[in-house]
Amino acid sequence: MSGDREWTETPRVLTVDDEPIVCESIRRVLSEEGYEVATATSARQGLDLIGRENFDLLLLDIRMPEMGGIDFLREARGLSPDTEVIIITGHATIQTAVEAIKLGATDYLQKPVSPDKLIVAAARALERRHLIGLTRRLRSELDTRYRIGNVICSSPAMRKVMRLVERVAPANSTVLIQGETGTGKELIARAIHYNSPRKDAPFVVADCAAISESLLESELFGHVRGAFTGAVRDRKGLVEAARGGTLFLDEIGTISPSIQGSLLRLIQEHEIRPVGADRAVSVDVRVVAATNRDLNAEAAEGTFRDDLYYRLSVFTISLPPLRERTEEIPLLAHHFITEFAQEFQKRIDGITPRALTALELHEWPGNVRELQNVIERACLLADDHLIDVDALPTVVGEHPTAEWDDVPLDAQGLAQKKKELRAEAVDRLEKLFVLKALQRAHWNVSNAARAVGMLRPNLHAMMRKHGITLPRPAPGQEDTAEDSSS
Repeated sequence: MSGDREWTETPRVLTVDDEPIVCESIRRVLSEEGYEVATATSARQGLDLIGRENFDLLLLDIRMPEMGGIDFLREARGLSPDTEVIIITGHATIQTAVEAIKLGATDYLQKPVSPDKLIVAAARALERRHLIGLTRRLRSELDTRYRIGNVICSSPAMRKVMRLVERVAPANSTVLIQGETGTGKELIARAIHYNSPRKDAPFVVADCAAISESLLESELFGHVRGAFTGAVRDRKGLVEAARGGTLFLDEIGTISPSIQGSLLRLIQEHEIRPVGADRAVSVDVRVVAATNRDLNAEAAEGTFRDDLYYRLSVFTISLPPLRERTEEIPLLAHHFITEFAQEFQKRIDGITPRALTALELHEWPGNVRELQNVIERACLLADDHLIDVDALPTVVGEHPTAEWDDVPLDAQGLAQKKKELRAEAVDRLEKLFVLKALQRAHWNVSNAARAVGMLRPNLHAMMRKHGITLPRPAPGQEDTAEDSSS
C-alpha cells in the first residue's frame, strides 16, 4: 500500500489468523462498527492482500504455522509502512508481542479476543493513523500553498489579504494595516517588506503604544547632543535605522498630534528633523502602519489628523479576526505545536480531535496571538505525544464533545445517542465535503459539481442545507464565481 487514504473513507481492516473462526468473529464485530473487513487464514495469503490492496489496520496473529508473526510483520511493514498493526496473542507469547510493538505495532490483544476490547483497540489505532495523516497533510500545506513568508492563509478572507500583499509589496506605497489586536498585523507588514525590492534592507519596528509620548519623538527621529537633559551625544532614531528599508509603525493611532505632524513630513517630503537639530535630514524609507482603531472615524472627529490619515491609507489592508476564519485553526495550531515542541525539546506529534474541536468552538477574542499563547501553554503541560483537552485552559476547553450529564443511563439510550452522534458526524462531513469541493474549484459551483461527480442542483441543495454561501468576488472577477441562489 502506498500513500495516505482520505480520513473520510470507510476504514479498511485486514485480519490474518490461521483460525477461521477467529477471523470470522473479528469480521462480524468490526463490520457492525462500520469497518470494511478482509480476512486471511495464512501468512502468504495475508501478504498477497497487503501487496495488492490498501489497508488502514492489520490485526495479526503472532503465531502461525508457516511464518512467525515477527517475520510477517517485517515483510508487511516493507509493503505497507503506514498501516497500523494490532497483535493478537496467547498468554504464552506476550514477550513476542512486546517485541512486535518495538517493531511498530500499535497494541496487542490476548486471546480470546473480547469484542469490547477489540472495538476500543481498533478505534484507538485508526484515530492514531488519522492523526498521523492529518499532521502530514498539515505540514505539507504549511510548507506549500498556505504560506507567504510566515503568514498562514487557507481561508478565502486571508487569501484575499495575501493577494493584496502580493500587489502592493513591489511598490513603494505607504500601507495601513487595520485589524483587531492579535490578528497578525506585524506578520503582514513583514510579508510586504520581504516580498519587496527593499527586502535586503532593514525592517524596523516602532511600537508607538509601548513608548511614552515624551520619548517617542526622540526614539523615532533621533536627537542631537544637548537637545535635552541626558542627551550627551548625537543619536539616530528608528527612522534612520530603517534607511533604505521599511519602518513599521505599530498602533499608530496612539501618537500625539505633534508627532503626527512630523510623520506627515516624513511621508510627504522624505525628511525628518531630529530633536534639537537646526536642519532636516533626508531619508529613504517606506512606511507601513498598523492600528486596531477606526482612524477614519477619528479623523472625522478631529482626534487624528485627516491629512496624515489620507497619506497613511493610500493602500489599506483589513485583517479579519480569527473567529471569521476558523478553518485556519488546525493549520495555525499545528504550526505553533511544531514551533514550541522544538523550543521545549519535547516530542509532540499533534492534537486530538476533541481538543481541536474545543479550539474551533472558542471565540478567540485575542485572535491568533491568544491561540499561540494557548498552544504554548498546552505544549508545556502535555504529558503525551498528543495535546488533549486537559492541557487547554478552562476557558478554551469548556466545550467538551460529550458532557457527563449527557451520558446515557441504559442500553436503549446509548443506542439512540450513538445514532445522534453518527448523524452529527455525517452532517459535519457533508459540510466539509462541500466546502472542500468549492475551494478546489475556486468557488465556481458548476466546476465543483463536475469535479465531484454531482449534478449542480444537488450541490446547491447541500449548500442550502448547511448554510454555505459563496464569498463576494473581487472586482473584475464577477464572472468566475456563481451565486448560490442562481
